[in-house]
Amino acid sequence: MKTVEIRRRFLAHFEALGHLVVPSASLVSEDPTLLLVNAGMVPFKPYFLGDLPPPAKRATSVQKVVRTVDIENVGKTSRHASFFQMCGNFSFGDYFKEGAIPMAWDLLTSVDKGYGFDPERLWATVYLDDDEAYDLWRQILPAERIQRRGKEDNYWSMGVPGPCGPCSEIYFDRGPEHGADGGPEADEERYLEVWNLVFMQYERGPGPGYEYPILRDLPAKNIDTGLGLERMATILQGVENLYEIDISRPVLDLAAALAGVRYGADPAADVSLRIVADHMRTGAMLVADGVSPTNEGRGYVLRRLLRRALSGMHKLGARDPVALELLESVRKVMGPIYPDLDAPIVASIIAGEEEAFRSTLTRGLALFDTAVAETKSGGSSQLNGARAFALHDTYGFPYELTVELAADAGLSIDEAEFKRLMDQQRRAAKADRAERRIGNRDVSAYRPVLERSGTTVFTGYEELVRESTVTALLDLDSAALLPAATEGDELGVVLDITPFYAESGGQESDHGRLVFPGGTADVIDVQTPVAGLIVHRVRVRSGELLAGVTVSAEVDRSRRAAVSRAHTATHLVHRAFRVALGETATQAGSLNAPGRLRFDFHSPTAVPASVVRDVEEEINEVLLRDLPVSAFITTQAEARRLGAMALFGEKYGDAVRVVDIGDHEAPYARELCGGTHVARSAQLGAVTLLSESSVAAGTRRVEGLVGLDAFRHLARERVLLNQVASAVKATRSEEVPERVNDVVTRLREAERQLEGLRADVVLASAAALVDSARDINGVALVTAQAPDATGAKDVRTLALDIRGRLGERAAVVVVAAATDGKVPHVVAITPAARERGLSARELRGALDAHIGPGGGGKDDLAQGAGSDAGGLPAAFAALEAAVAGQGR
Repeated sequence: MKTVEIRRRFLAHFEALGHLVVPSASLVSEDPTLLLVNAGMVPFKPYFLGDLPPPAKRATSVQKVVRTVDIENVGKTSRHASFFQMCGNFSFGDYFKEGAIPMAWDLLTSVDKGYGFDPERLWATVYLDDDEAYDLWRQILPAERIQRRGKEDNYWSMGVPGPCGPCSEIYFDRGPEHGADGGPEADEERYLEVWNLVFMQYERGPGPGYEYPILRDLPAKNIDTGLGLERMATILQGVENLYEIDISRPVLDLAAALAGVRYGADPAADVSLRIVADHMRTGAMLVADGVSPTNEGRGYVLRRLLRRALSGMHKLGARDPVALELLESVRKVMGPIYPDLDAPIVASIIAGEEEAFRSTLTRGLALFDTAVAETKSGGSSQLNGARAFALHDTYGFPYELTVELAADAGLSIDEAEFKRLMDQQRRAAKADRAERRIGNRDVSAYRPVLERSGTTVFTGYEELVRESTVTALLDLDSAALLPAATEGDELGVVLDITPFYAESGGQESDHGRLVFPGGTADVIDVQTPVAGLIVHRVRVRSGELLAGVTVSAEVDRSRRAAVSRAHTATHLVHRAFRVALGETATQAGSLNAPGRLRFDFHSPTAVPASVVRDVEEEINEVLLRDLPVSAFITTQAEARRLGAMALFGEKYGDAVRVVDIGDHEAPYARELCGGTHVARSAQLGAVTLLSESSVAAGTRRVEGLVGLDAFRHLARERVLLNQVASAVKATRSEEVPERVNDVVTRLREAERQLEGLRADVVLASAAALVDSARDINGVALVTAQAPDATGAKDVRTLALDIRGRLGERAAVVVVAAATDGKVPHVVAITPAARERGLSARELRGALDAHIGPGGGGKDDLAQGAGSDAGGLPAAFAALEAAVAGQGR
C-alpha cells in the first residue's frame, strides 16, 4: 500500500467518525518551549490546557514532525528518523479510552477501509497501574498479548512542561526472523510500535526525565494518538526499514548512484546512505517551512542535519555537488503532499549551504591534517578533544567526520574532553539566551498566576494612560507571589488592564512608569509568558508597591511613537522588496526599535545596491503620499481572502487584526499584525536604508533608520561628505567620487611599485640562499628568514624561486618572515624529495610547536601563519630534525 493511500485511509476513517480534518502545522513551533514541532499534538496544546476553545470536539491530522533526540540512531535501526509524519486523532473532552482503543483497532484490522492487519499479530502495552486500559484491551486481545510497562515506555509528555498522561501502545509482530519472542518487552525490532494512544489528562512541570511534578489535572480528559506514517508504510510495503519505503527509497538510491556505491553491499555504507536519505528529507522540509541554516536554535538543527548528510556523501566518495539532485528526488516523492518544497527559495538555501560546507570541508581537512601531524609528532595516539571541538565549533567541521578521519589515521579522540566542552558551550548558550527576561524561562510557572489573576486586557491601541489595578507582584526568577516591593526592587507586575504593548512580532515592548500612592516604578520590559497574561518588568523608584493597589499606567509616548514609526516602516520595506524582487521575498524576521528597524527576508542572492536604492526611494514616495494607516479585526480565512500577508513564525488565532497602509479597497500594503503603528505614512518623516547583508543561506538583511534618526544620519553624512570634499579639493559634492577614485588609483599604483621593489629585494637573496643549502642525509635543506614586514605572498614567491633553482636535487625549502605580529611561512619540496618520502605538509607541522599553530597544504607545498617570531630558530631546528627523520 502506497504511503499516500495509508495517509488517505487514516484521515477518511476518522473523518467518518466525526473528526475535523486539520492540515499539518508548520514545523516551526509556536510553542516557546520548543524549537520544532516534535509531536502531532503540539498544535493542539492550547486546547488540551484549556487556554483556547478547540475548533471542534474531535480532530484528526497528519502532522509533520522533527525529532533529533535520537539522531545518533538514525540509519542504524529500522525505526528511527529525524523527520516523519504523525497521523493522529484527538478528542478534547469528548471520548476517552473507551473510544480511542476500539477506533484504533477497527482501522488496523479492517480489510476494506483500513490496513488489514492480522489480529493475531497485534500486541498492546499499557501503563503499569492503568487497569481501565487493560480491561478495555482484554475485550479485544488475550492477556498474553497485553503487557504492562513503566513510565519510560508508557507515560508520554512533550519532554517539556505541558500536557501529559499514561499511554497504550499497539505493536505489530514482524515475525521470528526479526528477533526474539516475548512481545515488546523482549524485542522492539521484531515487535514494531505502530500506534501510541495517549490518555492526556495531566499537566506536568519542569524536571529531567520523569522526575517532574504533576501540576494539576487538565480541564478535561483528552485523547492524543500518534501513528507513524513511515512505520506503517514499512510494514504494509513489506520492507526492512522505513528508509526503504516509497517516499524514502528513491532518495537513498540516488545517493548511492551519486556516490558510486550499491545499497546492500556494505553495512557501513548502508548506514551512511540511510542517514543521507533521512537528513535530506528533513532538511528540505525545514527549509520549506522557513528555517534557514544558522549557528543557533532551529537554524543550527537544520545546518547540522544538512552537513551530516553532505558529510555522509563525502565519506561515500562523492566529491561533486550533490544537494540539488538529492533535493529534486525529495521533491518527487514528497512534493505531491507538500507543494511548498517546489519553492525556488528551498533549492537556493540548500545549494548555498552545500557551497558553504564544501568550503568548510576544504579548510577543515587542512586543519585536521595539522592536528594529526602534531599529535603524531608528540608521540600520542589520541587526538586532543579541544582540537576536535575547535574543528566542530569554530570551523563547522562535523564531529562524526573527525572521528572517521582520525580512525583512518590510526588515532582515537578524547571523546570525554570533547563532550565536556560541548556541554560547557550549551550551558553558556542557554544562560546567554535566558538573560533576565520574563519570557525566556519555563512558562508553566506562570499558568497558576493567570488562573488567579485572570486575563490581562490590553488597551494600548486606544490609550497610553489609564487607571489599573495590580493583580499580582511576582518574583522574576520563580514567578512566586510577592506581598510588596520597595525602592530598588525589580519584579514582575500584573495589571488587570494595561496600555503597555508586550514584545511581540519583532516589535520591542513599551517602556514607561507606574504611579501609585506614595511612589513610582519604571516599566523596563513587558512580556507575555503565557497567552492572556501580560507581565510588566518594573524597577521601583520610590515608595512601597502593594498587590491590589490602583496605579496610573503611563506609557512613554516618545518611545511608543518611535517604535510605531519603525514598525510601520517595516511593513513598507516588506512590500517594497516584494515589488522589487517578487512575491518570494517574504519576511523571515524583523526588529522594530525606537528609530530603527531590521528586516530579514528571503532572497537567493545578494540584492544589488541599485535595487536597495529603488526600494528606499519607493518607500519615501509612499511617505509623501501621506497614506492612511488603519486596522480592522476579521477572521483568518477572510484576511487571507483579502490578500493579507501572514508573517512567518507568528501565531494567529481565528480572529485576526489586519493592518492596511493606504485605501482600504486597494491598500499599498496589507498584513496580519498585532503591533502598533502611526496614523498616516507621512508621520514616518523619512526612511534611510543603511546596509544589505547576508544572515544565512537564502536570507538577506537590511537595516534602516526612521524619522528623526534618519534625518540625523543624513545630516552626519552631509558633514562627512563636506570634509571629504575639502580633503580632496573638490568644489562641488558631485566631484567627490571622481577625485576620490583618482586618489585611490594613484595610491594603488604606488603600492604596486612598492610591492615590486620589495619583491626584487627579497628575490635578490635567492641565489645566495641556494648556495647556503645544507646537506641532511642527501637532502638539500634551505632555511631562511626573510626581512621583517615581508608579506605572505613574497614569502611564497621566494620559496618557490629557491625550489626552482635547486632543479632535480632532493631539496626542502623553508622560508618565514615576521610581519605585523604574524609569522607567514612556506615549506616547499622538490619531486626528488617527495620520492624519498618527505611531505611538505607534515614537515610544516613541525614548526607549529615553536611559532604557534595555523596552516596546512599538500605534500609538495604547505604554508601557514604562526604568531611567535621569537620561536623561528627553534622551529627551523625542529624542521631540520624532521627532515633527517623522514628522509632516511
